[in-house]
Amino acid sequence: AEPLLPSYSNKLLRPHTIILRSMRSSPRHQRPPRSGSLQTSPPFENYTLGGAVPPSNVVKALVFTGAFSVGCFMSVTILEYENTRNMMIEKARQSKFPWLRRQNVNQERNVWQELKQEVKQHWDKLTPGERVFVPLCALNVIVFGLWRVPSLRNTMMTYFCSNPAGRAVCWPMFLSTFSHYSMFHLFANMYVLHSFSNAGVLSLGKEQFLGVYLSAGVIASLSSIIYKTVTSKPGLSIGASGAIMAILAYVCAKYPDTQLSILFLPMLNFSAGAAIKVIMGFDLAGCILGWKFFDHAAHLGGALFGLFWVYFGTELWQKRIPFLTMYHDLRKTK
Repeated sequence: AEPLLPSYSNKLLRPHTIILRSMRSSPRHQRPPRSGSLQTSPPFENYTLGGAVPPSNVVKALVFTGAFSVGCFMSVTILEYENTRNMMIEKARQSKFPWLRRQNVNQERNVWQELKQEVKQHWDKLTPGERVFVPLCALNVIVFGLWRVPSLRNTMMTYFCSNPAGRAVCWPMFLSTFSHYSMFHLFANMYVLHSFSNAGVLSLGKEQFLGVYLSAGVIASLSSIIYKTVTSKPGLSIGASGAIMAILAYVCAKYPDTQLSILFLPMLNFSAGAAIKVIMGFDLAGCILGWKFFDHAAHLGGALFGLFWVYFGTELWQKRIPFLTMYHDLRKTK
């Protein structure tokens, strides 16, 4: 029989703490590492932006965004199916052969098995949001470490910085969303993602959450590219904040009465609905006035996608059912 998909109900949210600070910054404003580190100067100082943005690069970015978003949601649909299928098979196996479970418990474990069991116990204690957050955070930390390897400098500049005038346009739109050069930039983004990930996962489910998060990162990069092209102000952008802004906007719009507070100022409370209005207003002003310290267009693009998903996401998510049925039929033939 075809496995039933898990249903996710909206649950009451606990108050979250956020940093009211723009989170996706231009690398040229990052501070250089301290002396004695692997890199003695930031790799952005003498980097050539590439001049005017070729129209073909904008077309490539548009096509890539559409293809990546569709492929992303197809992938998480397959992931949802496989997770549900494996869970049901495991439950059926344990109910039909309970002695297997007892045998596994009584078997002698070596050091590796004990380590795996200990990791599994810690993993099971995590909240649903933390189980999604931990792998995403780990990827961001790994990329942060790669920036410290001098021999990888050219690769990081080419593929982990979104540059509309660069020779590589498409994949940097995605890879740059895991890229941070500053420790504070990384901490701020991961803190906000952790604060809102549990609410987002409880509302969307982990697979849909991943689809929204990853697609939003590329859509935010596209917004930045279009803005830089229209204003003739090319520049580099890195950071996960475009994707995080989508999750933040989704949660704030979905639960506007949730009370939030600012880190280090817990006595200041305000509603989530008011917070997202202020943040988006700030980024809109940054786009209109041409502020350059942050990538306001990327922030705004991510936030708008999050709001879009609040109102149209449920209907769009249901459209995966025909693909899910097709994949199920294909899976049965193997």
